[in-house]
Order: sequence, then structure tokens, then C-alpha cells
Amino acid sequence: MVYTITFNPSVDYVMNLDKALDFGKTNRSVSEYVAMGGKGINVSLVLSELNIKSTALSFVAGFTGDEIEKRLNKKGICTDFIKLNEGMSRINVKLKGETETEINAAGPNIPEWAIQTLLTKLNALSDNDVLILAGSVPKSVSKDVYAKILKSLSAKNIPCVVDATGELLLNTLSFNPFLIKPNKEELCALFNTEIKSDEEIIFYANALRERGAQNVLVSLGGDGALLVTNDNKIITGSSLGETPVNTVGAGDSMIAGFLYGYLTYNDYNEAMLYGLSCGAATAVSKSLATKELILNKYREYKDASVLETTNL
Repeated sequence: MVYTITFNPSVDYVMNLDKALDFGKTNRSVSEYVAMGGKGINVSLVLSELNIKSTALSFVAGFTGDEIEKRLNKKGICTDFIKLNEGMSRINVKLKGETETEINAAGPNIPEWAIQTLLTKLNALSDNDVLILAGSVPKSVSKDVYAKILKSLSAKNIPCVVDATGELLLNTLSFNPFLIKPNKEELCALFNTEIKSDEEIIFYANALRERGAQNVLVSLGGDGALLVTNDNKIITGSSLGETPVNTVGAGDSMIAGFLYGYLTYNDYNEAMLYGLSCGAATAVSKSLATKELILNKYREYKDASVLETTNL
């Protein structure tokens, strides 16, 4: 079973504008829709499109928390949420006009009892289950919480994927996560440097591997992705140059695709092809990728021979 953890899920209220946002005045949208937000939740949703069952773990509060659970269950996603006594899960407002503006809420405080409840739930995981830790955590939660989770599972054979930034990610490396997925900008921030070439991406990705990560997948937006593997390979995947419609969730989709490819074929090339395909399928969609579009993109990427493998 695959388990995803989202510490700070949201209801995303997306409003489409036909012109630029006019600050200080009344703006009217031309259409609106509601979607669920949260990186781990996005991974669960895309895995579901690929017929991989997962259980979404999260902390929720208030009527928005109830709505998130209801919508996930309606899509066939198993949920095991911890319900908080105070506050409410986030409503994030996303305004899409000539440019995109987001207003993200802070979310509820997560008390220590709730963290301990999560750790208790995770104790029930078995060898060869897969755990995905994705996204940021609220200010009420310490930056070592992901590391605590990995430490609590270290006696079991549970591949862990970490998609986080800064200290939250770095604290997990000593527990040898199976996969981490920084993007290029996040990689720059981790080392407080400017990265200008593929050689530098490889150098810094491998530095994270040397610090403990087994595999490092660097998403490069419109340029594709680069993987440094635990068997000292570099797999570069080029993009087919799609014009993005929506970048929200593309990185989460890449993780879902990578996991699908690896769990199904036990092969890093297939993992990369499905990762690229899922990321691209979401990028050209108004919401997360669908199975039909993912498979179409997979055929395109495979036929185009977008992968190049070299030794580290």
C-alpha cells in the first residue's frame, strides 16, 4: 500500500479573470471552480488515475476539512485523517488572469497529540509499504517532523519519498529516503548558490545523495528532469516542449508517475518516462492529469527517445 501525508491540505478556490487583476477595485471572475490542494493529496489523486491505490493521511479541521475528505472519498481515495479540535483547513484563493496570483491561508495549528496520533498510525505500516511525505508544514510544527517520521520507520523496509524544501528536507537525509525531488530553484536554495549548467545540477544532486538520499530527482520545469540514482547512473529526461496551461501539481504528478513506473517495472527508465509523462499531462491540463492523457504522453515520450543515461 502507498501512503501519502499532507500536513496542510486545502480547498483551492480558483477564479478565472479575463484581464489583469486591478488592485484596489472590484474584480469579477468569468468562471470559478473548486479543487483540493496539498502535495500529498495530489500524488494520491494521480496514482488513482494509474490504478495504484493509496491511503491519504492528513490533519483536517472544520467544514473545509470535512469537504476535503468527502471529495477524496468520492474519487475513491481511502482517507485516514486526524481531525483537529480547533481552526479549519485552509481555503486558498487562486486568481488566474494575465498573471496568476495566489493567496494561501495559514491553516490550523497542529498540536503535539495530533503528531503522536500520526506516529501511532504509521507504526501499523508493513515492510514494502511506500510512504510519501510531501509539502510544507504549518508554523506550529517543528522542521524535524519529517525526520522523526522516517526515524520511527527506520527498522522497517519502507521506501520513503520526501518532497520538501530547506531544513524540512535536509533533516531527513540521514535516514536515507528512497527518493527526494527538489526542483532547480529549490536545489539552488539548499546550497545557497546559483546553478547555471547541467553539470552543476548533477554535482549538487549528487551532493544530496552523498548526504543520504538514495535517489535524487530534480524537476526542471519545461526542460524535463534529471535523476541521479543509487546505482551511480545519471538519467536525463528531455521535455517535448509543451506549452504549460497549469503548473500547479505538475511536480506532484511527476512523483506519482515516477512511483508508478518504478513499482510496476522496477526500472528507473520506466520511472522517468512515467514521471515526465504525468508532469507534462498535468502541465497541459486545467487540473491534474487524467489516465488517458498520461498514457498518450507516455507513448509520445517513449517514441521520442527522450532519455539519456550516463555513468556518474
